[in-house]
Amino acid sequence: MSASDPIAAPATPLLPSAVAIVRISGQGLVTLLEPLVQLPPPRQAGLRHLRWDGLDERALVLHFPAPQSYTGEDVVELQIHGNPLLARRLLDHLGTLGIRLAEPGEFTRRALLNGKQGLLEAEALRDLVDASTDQQLRQAQARQGRLPEWLGSARTRLAPWVAQAEAAVDYGEEEGLSLDLDSLKKEAEALGVMFHVEQARASAAQWLRDGVRIALVGRPNAGKSTLFNALAGEDRAIVTTQPGTTRDVLEVRTEWRGLPLLLFDTAGVRAAEEEAERLGVARIRGVLDRADLILHLVPVMDETPSPLVQDAFQGLESRVLEVRTHSDLAPGFGLRVSATLGDLDALEGALKERFLGGQAPETLLGALATARQIKLLDALVEQVGTIRDLPEEAPPELAASLLQGAWSLLLRLTGEDRAEASLDELFSGFCLGK
Repeated sequence: MSASDPIAAPATPLLPSAVAIVRISGQGLVTLLEPLVQLPPPRQAGLRHLRWDGLDERALVLHFPAPQSYTGEDVVELQIHGNPLLARRLLDHLGTLGIRLAEPGEFTRRALLNGKQGLLEAEALRDLVDASTDQQLRQAQARQGRLPEWLGSARTRLAPWVAQAEAAVDYGEEEGLSLDLDSLKKEAEALGVMFHVEQARASAAQWLRDGVRIALVGRPNAGKSTLFNALAGEDRAIVTTQPGTTRDVLEVRTEWRGLPLLLFDTAGVRAAEEEAERLGVARIRGVLDRADLILHLVPVMDETPSPLVQDAFQGLESRVLEVRTHSDLAPGFGLRVSATLGDLDALEGALKERFLGGQAPETLLGALATARQIKLLDALVEQVGTIRDLPEEAPPELAASLLQGAWSLLLRLTGEDRAEASLDELFSGFCLGK
């Protein structure tokens, strides 16, 4: 299987629908597809007949010749009737013409390798496809189509120092060239400050990208289901005054005040008598282990939290946030909410402080957000910190090596270092038609 093979894939789900799109990419598609269809003029939609194996399908055909296409190769899109069987038969026939089925993400990978888009843009595209909330859509779109300004600035500022250090190593003795180490260390300190800012933004943006898993836990009638419904924006959990209404773990994905959340409503923790309720209580620990935050809901009327509930948090105390519920019914202290009245501002502030560092979601547009990006950004911070802390007697060879390391990290971040093994992992997360 070669990276230059012509490839094809469904660009729409193989489900009954009005239209199915099959995308093809490779060199010389005009000749390769000649037995199947006569292609229309470039970048013009043409109604054509596709004839193969006794089938005669009318299709809308588009042709984008290389290099003015998504992948930089010849690209053809065949829009046919949305019968999944018809689309599969067409893909099978393309195989007989020497056009193999694409690997996940192979179209976008070819676009990257052919210089049609950068790695950061490809990652943003994957996040755009996977987005499940409006905030995640905005975050992904903000990272498409352009290099972050701070990255361009870092490259512009670092490049002369890389050149100077290399020159000092190669021609220092012959030409009398030297490296101004004090100035280099000041530059490294300034770059470190810029990278630290982006670290904080990236840490917060990662929560917006991935979402926050929040478990609601408390004694029966602590207000869990009422708060669950308020955060979800719909009545998903049954709310009554009878203890033990919630018997199983309820789950919903939502966006609340700019925060993508995955919420879990759990059974009230008590010495349950009924079998169904006991099973619901027993499942709580598995939910807590996977949660990023556990909201321990305690009614303001309770003088102290339930010991049974607190026992469920053993070993997870750092992830627990106590929230006083029913604040409209009695005076109290701590982080107070009333889901019935919609008084949730204190909870919003606590969540955004914990996961976004108090930053507003809209200020994080364009920030790095994937684990790969954050790992490289952390390495950049460490690298420029080492340059900043170089001793006065450090030889130029050491400075040059460290500068080359920082430059290499920048190239890996943008994808210009094509040897990066994580490319395989990245593109395996794409659908076939991308």
